This record gives sequence, structure tokens and C-alpha cells, in this order.
Amino acid sequence: MKTITSVKSLTLAVGLMAGSGFLQAAELSAGDTINSGNLDQRLSDTFHGDSLDGLLTDLQKRLIREEGLEITLKDPEPIKLGEDYLEATEQYSASATFNPDTRMMEGWQAGMPFPNVDENTAYAAEKLIWNHHVAQPTKNFQDYPEFAYLFVDDERGLERTQEWVLRRYYMKGRLGEESTVEGDGDVLWKQLLYATYPADIRGLGLFTVRYDSPKLDDSWAYIKSVRRTRRLSGGTWMDPIGGTDQLNDDIEIFNAHPTWYPEYKLLGKRKVLVVANSQSTAWNEDASGSAAFPIVDLDNAPYWNPKDQWEPREVWVIEAVAPPEHPYSKKVMYMDAQFPRFYMADVYDRKGEFWKWMNYNLRTIETEDGDRGIVSNAGFTIDYQRRHATIFVLAPSAKLNTDGFDGNSISLRELEQAAVR
Repeated sequence: MKTITSVKSLTLAVGLMAGSGFLQAAELSAGDTINSGNLDQRLSDTFHGDSLDGLLTDLQKRLIREEGLEITLKDPEPIKLGEDYLEATEQYSASATFNPDTRMMEGWQAGMPFPNVDENTAYAAEKLIWNHHVAQPTKNFQDYPEFAYLFVDDERGLERTQEWVLRRYYMKGRLGEESTVEGDGDVLWKQLLYATYPADIRGLGLFTVRYDSPKLDDSWAYIKSVRRTRRLSGGTWMDPIGGTDQLNDDIEIFNAHPTWYPEYKLLGKRKVLVVANSQSTAWNEDASGSAAFPIVDLDNAPYWNPKDQWEPREVWVIEAVAPPEHPYSKKVMYMDAQFPRFYMADVYDRKGEFWKWMNYNLRTIETEDGDRGIVSNAGFTIDYQRRHATIFVLAPSAKLNTDGFDGNSISLRELEQAAVR
């Protein structure tokens, strides 16, 4: 009886201490892993002073509990942006304005047009989207001579691998040059996206011209069966890329002109766990099988979860309401508060039901001219309704601001030549 009484007394004392705040939440450390087995016990714990409960989105918690997502913590690391990018922002941002009647930005030349947005800024969400549209911290030219698409089924695992090329050349907002504009000023960027492997899809791809206006893209596709290019309709921006789970609109999470979405809502500013300084080798070209892509958990069902290290970053949460002809009803996106890149998006179908999760793992690399830029080491587009994923994996050969290219280098002719090489 004495022992039972003591246990009851101890239990009561612990309950009273917890209720009175005497028991402090534990402080998590870098290297700790959050998974379905410990999530609920650790939600009240803190990491760098913030509760884990507050650092995880509701969807992240659901994916940890139900979909095998594991998050390994990393200490936050400062991100240093390129000098030319920062100088252009300081030099030109005062001249940029937002016109609410046209929903267009005016007076922008280079750098971030709206670097000082806060929650009380008029049209804050629209201004943040414009930052993203014209001021990606990639300098003047994204040159990815090799990246992989991994096609993953939640039961069968890795189905197949494709290899592609992506080249996007900015005609406006150019950094570190005498002029911020190349050409007549009508074009924002030109892009080539085409497959190189396997042989049956080699040459399949798109040449796209994005205008610095609400005008729809001009796009051409190479058709292998007739060995010709064909001009596509202006709605290509919301069409799927090949047989992937991505739309053209999903490149780097958001790839539309700001006016093509009818509405944006700023849902707030918060800290979340994201992969801002990717620690993983995305593509080990000397390995085979699952070892070739160590950034993906290809050995454990559902075979599509990222393997990397997550750190707390302050982000803007922006809801983009899609036009009625779009496959999505909305995207809820998480943009770094320091620079305009999205880490994650929760995507909903036309019925308003959760459909896809997009997660991009970022890292900073040195540009070819010795400056800095930010690239996506990997990008996960997971379709939870179809139980399938397409994962973008960047090869070590990726470069920013490569010499020897100009606006004429990114062309329809280049797409045609790529198909017959």
C-alpha cells in the first residue's frame, strides 16, 4: 500500500508540475530526426527557440504521420546573395511601382523591385509574386546541361529515369553589365527544355519565349514522328511537361506571368522547416541504382521522400488562386522572406481537395563570373491522388552565368539541332 501510495503521489506531482509549467520542453539539436514514431511526443520541443509544432506546416505533420516523411534537423545557416543582385536592388528598386488597375509592375530595371514588403504593405502578395517573376537570384543565365527526372510509383519504386537540358536566358533585368536589357525590351526570358535520354524521347522538348507583358508565351515543340517543330497554343503554360507530374506552371513551383492568376492572398509570415542549404549530393553519376540519387529515399516506400537536412527559415505564405481553366484551384506557396524563391507548395484540385505537394531543396553556388546564385538541388512534385511522383535532380554540371551565350543562343534552331545530335 505504501508503494502504491508513493506512485500515486509521484504521478500527481508530475501532473501538477506539468500543468504549472515546471517541466520545460526539450531543445532539439541538429541531427535529430522527426518521424512518425516520435512526432507527437516532440511537438512541444523547441529548435533554436521555436516550437517544433510551429515550425511544421499542417501538411508536413500529415506527411510525417501518414506518408513516411522524415525530417532531419540542421542548424540555420545565413544565405548570402550575389553582390550584383544586391547592388541592382539598391540602385533600381525605388523606381519600381505596382499599378493595381492593370496588376502590372512599372519602372523596374533589375534586382528585386519590391525589397521592403511587410504585412502592412498595400498589395503585398502581388508585389512578392512580381519579385519572384523578375528577380530570381540566378544571375542572367541558368545553364543546366544535364538534369534527371525520376518517375516514382509508391508501390513499385523507381520506374524510369530521363535526362533533360534546361537553359533559361534573361533578356531583361541583367546584372553586372552595362545595360540591364538585351534586345528590344519586349522579352523577359527565352528557355530551352528538351530530353536527351532515353533514345525514344531524345529531342522531345520546348522552346519558350516569355514576354515582359501579359501576352501569352510563344512556344514551339519538337515532334519526333515528323522531325519538325510545331507552334503551340498560348495555354501551354498550364499543360503537363511530357509524361511528368509537373505542369509548365510548376517549374521552380511557380512559372506563370503574375497576371495569369486572377488573385493572390498573403496568408502571413512565419518560420518553417525547409531545405535552404542542401547538404546532399543530388546525383552521383559514378553510382548506379538508388545510390545514384542519394537525395531521394528510393529504398523505402513510398520511395519518393526527400533525404536532406531541414532548417528553420522565415517565409511568406502566399495563396495563388488559379484561373477557372487551370487544373488547380489554388497553390499555397512558401517563399523565403529574404529572397524570392519558393521552397514548398500545397496544391489543390478544382474540388478544393489536396492533390500535390511540391518541395524544392535549394543551395547556393558560385556563378561562372565569381558571384553567387541559388539553384534547386532537387525538386519533388508528388501527386498523392495518383500515388506517383516526378523528381527533378540537378547534375553537378549545373552552371549560372556561363560565358559564350547570348539571347540568340537560345532559339528554335537550337531545339531542332538538339533533336538530331
